Amino acid sequence: MERAVRELWAESRDLLGLHSPDDAAAADVAMPRAEMPPTPLAFLRDHVSPGRPLLVSSAATSHWPAASLWPTDSYLTDALRSTAVSLHLTPDGRADALAPHPRPSHPGAKCFASAHVRQVDFPTAVRLIRSYDLASGLVAYAQQQDDCLRGEYAAVAGDVDAHVPWASDALGCLPEAVNLWIGSACSQTSFHKDHYDNIYVVVSGEKHFLLLPPTEHHRLYVRDYPAAHYAAEDEAELRLKLELEEPERIVPWSSVDPYPPSPEEAAAQASSFPLYFEGPRPIRCTVRAGEMLYLPSMWFHHVSQSPGPNGLTIAVNYWYDMQFDIKYAYFNFLRSLEIDGSSSKKTDALEDDLEETND
Repeated sequence: MERAVRELWAESRDLLGLHSPDDAAAADVAMPRAEMPPTPLAFLRDHVSPGRPLLVSSAATSHWPAASLWPTDSYLTDALRSTAVSLHLTPDGRADALAPHPRPSHPGAKCFASAHVRQVDFPTAVRLIRSYDLASGLVAYAQQQDDCLRGEYAAVAGDVDAHVPWASDALGCLPEAVNLWIGSACSQTSFHKDHYDNIYVVVSGEKHFLLLPPTEHHRLYVRDYPAAHYAAEDEAELRLKLELEEPERIVPWSSVDPYPPSPEEAAAQASSFPLYFEGPRPIRCTVRAGEMLYLPSMWFHHVSQSPGPNGLTIAVNYWYDMQFDIKYAYFNFLRSLEIDGSSSKKTDALEDDLEETND
């Protein structure tokens, strides 16, 4: 079975024109790129239908007022001075990610940890994002995922297009949600997938993506973890502690950390998750200011970032509802196959999937 699945990995990458060489010293595979926005027909034919990512140059956003206004030091702060926004706080910049289990009775175990969220005025949010401090255990990230650009940040929503016309025409709908993301160099998103076709646009700084196609589900060792969240232990100093959710909630999540923090952890990860560390290299893609990344639904992605001159990484993403078609049925069949102990114990695929939404 494992041999057949490995052949599927190679064949699917070849069909998408994204085959990664096995040689670790070889150059990374080139991401499909368009210097001008594609026509709806070309986008549908060459990318949506086969599920193939696409990077579009800054020509797609050169007309946005945000392209010149948002990277400045003061524009967003002035425009949103009296606006309360949702700020996500973690000790290390890893929200919606695995963390050590908080109970001493579970040594070595992990849980799925969500950020502590609080409402603050926008200038305070920017100050906290810029002044991240790993030593003090406080990293802030504006990453609310509830159509927040058209909600909390409505005052500046007109600085970008309300939708991506060529994508909307190809997908046959308008985006269900448009979100704004503002983070620092410490903000990081663990491997996950979304049930949306995603157009991700960087306005300031850079986003660094590691990508795996849906056919490589087994390489991420999606397993069940108890849900937890960070809570404020000291409101004045914003000290955070991790608390398990009550009643218990189980979240299926990727077990793989592609950037282990120490040689010891790297060795443990490589030993525990060989399908990832010994398999084809993930597809790497850096999205620079002004550029758009089309990320097809169900693609696994890990995201890190580098700030722009203003000390912030600012991005907008458009989530379009995915089509639950035959490709979704194929994916659910594939992930029901167990190889090398990589599959989650859960069997209700749709129920599990709807809990795996973060970016």
